[in-house]
Amino acid sequence: MKRFLKVLLILVVMEEVVSQNKRANKVNSRIPTRNRKPQQTNIEEGPTGVKEEPNATYPSIVNPLVQTRIPTSVPQPNQKYSEDMKLYFLKNTMTACNDGTTAGYYLREAKGNKRWIIFLEGGWCCYNKETCDVRYKSAKRLMSSSEWPPTRKGTGILSAKHSENPHWWNLNAVFVPYCSSDIWSGNVSKSQSDYAFMGSMIIQEVIRDLVPKGIKQAKVIILAGSSAGGAGVLMNIDRVTAMVEELTGDNGQVRGLIDSGWFIDPKNAKPSDCADATMCAITDAIKKGLTLWNGVLPEKCKEQFNRGDEWQCFYGPKLYKSMKSPIFLVQWLYDEEQLRMENIQPEFRSMTANQWNNIQNIGRELKKSLREVPAVFAPACFSHTLITKSNWMEVQVKSVSLPRALHCWEKSLQDNRSSRTGMRGCPFHLIDNCQWPHCNPTCPALHDHVSRQAMNILQLVLQMGMENQRKGLESKGDLSQLIAMLRNAG
Repeated sequence: MKRFLKVLLILVVMEEVVSQNKRANKVNSRIPTRNRKPQQTNIEEGPTGVKEEPNATYPSIVNPLVQTRIPTSVPQPNQKYSEDMKLYFLKNTMTACNDGTTAGYYLREAKGNKRWIIFLEGGWCCYNKETCDVRYKSAKRLMSSSEWPPTRKGTGILSAKHSENPHWWNLNAVFVPYCSSDIWSGNVSKSQSDYAFMGSMIIQEVIRDLVPKGIKQAKVIILAGSSAGGAGVLMNIDRVTAMVEELTGDNGQVRGLIDSGWFIDPKNAKPSDCADATMCAITDAIKKGLTLWNGVLPEKCKEQFNRGDEWQCFYGPKLYKSMKSPIFLVQWLYDEEQLRMENIQPEFRSMTANQWNNIQNIGRELKKSLREVPAVFAPACFSHTLITKSNWMEVQVKSVSLPRALHCWEKSLQDNRSSRTGMRGCPFHLIDNCQWPHCNPTCPALHDHVSRQAMNILQLVLQMGMENQRKGLESKGDLSQLIAMLRNAG
């Protein structure tokens, strides 16, 4: 009987894998062949850890607005156009990285274009001398400008290639490297501490330095960021909006694009007595960090909390209530860094039914937190960050791609429409409603952390079911329902 059941489950897996592949191929067939790219493994810096890759090429940003008329002075897709972004150090040399070296930015100019995108890099943080010392030894690039290359190319939404970035490829693109380790909030010079923490000042100085480059004539400025950079956008965008209004005489509009930076207060956080920043409870790290960095938080948000509780402004849903600037959220419903904050390591081959059910609860909480945000793209996938990845155009929610959703959002802002559904047939409030994690057929491939082999989510679920049977355990909750559904051929 056991052997028969095992064979039956294998046959079900095979049938469901074929079915899922057909669905994925059907979705991907909507994407022009020239725009499709093979899966590329990117090294991303998430809130709970820093991953480094030697000689890595780091991102840049661009804009998904379809322009029906493009000024002749703006580069066309068939014109020769430099893909490189050039490094500039800030004129105010006192605005420094952690080690006191001058901060800076990379710029790719688009003469004649009055649209700009400024991207804040991610990379978590350090919150005391010990964790900062470890970070400096293991990831110096995130604390110093001394080894930054003179140029870099953009990827994803920062790409200068029309085929990779069909709507925003020709914007004035600015990439601001993360070297302050303070979630872009600090205001402490090196003379006051062992390390400088000047993230909030770096953003302001970058904008000031861009005045002679033409940002004073900007019509639209998109402040974007991934992971800790996305959280930095949330905390700084209203301040940047006020600064731009002063510079442009109310002619420039500031919009926020937040990728994987919308964190919710964890319910099952790690213990506070931890050894380093990658293992600490998120709340403890933020509390200690904001004190060390002299963190600058939005005043409107701080007014919501008692003295000493202002650190809660780090969490997107709590900060959003007091924000004025329009934002677009790109947020995985099963964000891997949110799971780590909840003390869940997505080691798929050893995942238990209890972990699976906890993951589903987190997804439901994230989905609930996004309901009142008008512009959202939230796939039901395990992943972290998207907009600077080479496959950023391939993921879809309800058959709508991210570039299309961004275009619809921007069109709604131009037309002064506030409806979350936007124009007829042009939605930008897109949250997956399929029933289990990674159920969207356009999700990035899952890889086992040990073997590095690609995994199918149905294989994972059935494997957990068989493992529970072997141990004499009963599957609970949604996992039990899903296994039953698969056994009954969907």
